[in-house]
Amino acid sequence: MMEELTLEKFEEATEIVSRVTSETKLVYSEYYSAQTGNKVYFKPENMQYTGAYKVRGAYYKISTLSAEEKERGLITASAGNHAQGVAYAAKLAGVKATVVMPTTTPLIKVNRTKGYGADVVLEGDVFDEACAYAYKLAEEKGYTFIHPFDDLAVATGQGTIAMEIIKELPTVDYILVPVGGGGLCTGVSTLAKLLNPKIKVIGVEPAGAACMKASLKSGEVITLPDVSTIADGTAVKRPGEKLFPYIQENVDDIITVEDSELIVAFLDMVENHKMIVENSGLLTVAALKHMNVEKKKIVSILSGGNMDVITMASVIQHGLIQRDRIFTVSVLLPDKPGELAAVSTLLAEEQANVIKLEHNQFISINRNAAVELRITMEAFGTEHKNNIVAALNDAGYRPKLVKSKGIYSE
Repeated sequence: MMEELTLEKFEEATEIVSRVTSETKLVYSEYYSAQTGNKVYFKPENMQYTGAYKVRGAYYKISTLSAEEKERGLITASAGNHAQGVAYAAKLAGVKATVVMPTTTPLIKVNRTKGYGADVVLEGDVFDEACAYAYKLAEEKGYTFIHPFDDLAVATGQGTIAMEIIKELPTVDYILVPVGGGGLCTGVSTLAKLLNPKIKVIGVEPAGAACMKASLKSGEVITLPDVSTIADGTAVKRPGEKLFPYIQENVDDIITVEDSELIVAFLDMVENHKMIVENSGLLTVAALKHMNVEKKKIVSILSGGNMDVITMASVIQHGLIQRDRIFTVSVLLPDKPGELAAVSTLLAEEQANVIKLEHNQFISINRNAAVELRITMEAFGTEHKNNIVAALNDAGYRPKLVKSKGIYSE
């Protein structure tokens, strides 16, 4: 089994995949290099035509199918990147494709998948239900099923990323790879070790969906009881059975990161690289701060950039809160004319930009004693925020910080 992913197959896949992929040259990050003491590069697969690396594995898999398998038509299940990858690859190969997507899939992803020429079937509330229905349709109608990750040909196609990285940066020391089901990590780690066993390959999982780390610890593939993460592309309960031996053999370590770290990484990428990277793709960016090495050449694979604007807005708001760029305080004022104006004048003097005011006269039975004023405002950062709070305190308002979610306070 371990001999199926050979250098010859990776070379073949690289040639075939290059016909349909965009060139994603490494991007050197001055910001993260300075932050970590290493030379950090990004492999921007978020810049692929479909917005993710998935087209690699899909197109190579299709190239390995017989004429009879293609003629039967393809079917897969996905709520995002794999759906678009298969749809686009099938279109380029002139093959009919059906994609089963959960009913909860955002309309933009459904429309994009249809736009590449695939028939879309909406079924089930989550991926697992959609996948079960896709298997059912494959059996009933004779379609050829393409698994999102647990397929060695798909993993071989994904591994072509490693060929490009090493060709461009032969002296790379570490490659960081997002891990969901394990297809990308299997391909990249196996080829990297074939080309240079000294290269360290580190998988990165969301802490709320660390099925690969749990499986490696157990020595066998296990299923998590549930997953919870904003990195929806890697929210997988169970890694691939066929892939697991390759991960055991070729991956040097697994790092897990919290969702809060992805939020900060999103802002860093937007501000410093002007790039939109989806939460799963940000795993390897967040992991850079977990690397206990210096003066190494590190490549972080940005697996995709398909993020809808509502999610983007939410991530930005949460990121601003984490950086103390937005915060909320509660102060008590005497219920008499002029008090609100006095607070406003103080905030103006401290250069606080007010976003929202909530004036509650009913916080106390004795309205003459106090009313509550909640102020949500922008600051330049932690120091500026502390100065504003101190100024309110010195003026006798005894401000209390209020925990916030998004722009609105709880």
